[in-house]
Amino acid sequence: MNNVPTKVLLPAWIFEQARDNDEIRRLVLEYMRRYPNYRIVKVSGSFAICDRLDGFL
Repeated sequence: MNNVPTKVLLPAWIFEQARDNDEIRRLVLEYMRRYPNYRIVKVSGSFAICDRLDGFL
């Protein structure tokens, strides 16, 4: 299994809609469901830094 670091741009509505850090976390996890082979390492600015679990192909 290759862990390739990847940045995923998060939509602005996540940060506009969230009232606190817990809600940001919940919304980011919900949004990232569309990327099933990505594991979130951290959120940095408006990017989710992820490990891509399936390699390149």
